[in-house]
Amino acid sequence: MAVRSVVQNGDPVLRQKCQPVKNFNNELWALLDDMKQTVRAERGAGLAAPQIGVALRAVVIDVDEGYYELINPEILFVKGEQSGPEGCLSVRGKQGTVVRPYKVKGEYYDRFGKKHKLTAEGFFARAVCHELDHLDGVLYIDKAEDLYDVSAED
Repeated sequence: MAVRSVVQNGDPVLRQKCQPVKNFNNELWALLDDMKQTVRAERGAGLAAPQIGVALRAVVIDVDEGYYELINPEILFVKGEQSGPEGCLSVRGKQGTVVRPYKVKGEYYDRFGKKHKLTAEGFFARAVCHELDHLDGVLYIDKAEDLYDVSAED
């Protein structure tokens, strides 16, 4: 496992539509392990593969509800609305207010290729939506109602 460098806004990989994962193998497992170590080292709530320069449909989420690895995830249902501050490891020093669904339901594959269902509410749902946007080349700054500077100490 290794902590990888997080690419920053302006890198073209962040604007690409990512390719589906086809091979559930050691290479994918190493990527997921590196993503886990990276998101924890960066103290983030989630990380998408393009944020470390890999244009594959894979994300990790590390929130109070637990640690999740979502491969080829899809949101199938949304309900409600929430508005709140968001930041991003790929947009350092900025935050913005983003409107997201309060609840999402979806499907994803785990690292072994087994399909699962997911229900997320509140901050967990916000994290899921934020990370899945990365897989389609969308950053939270594209949706933010406002954008403001935050200190590096926050």
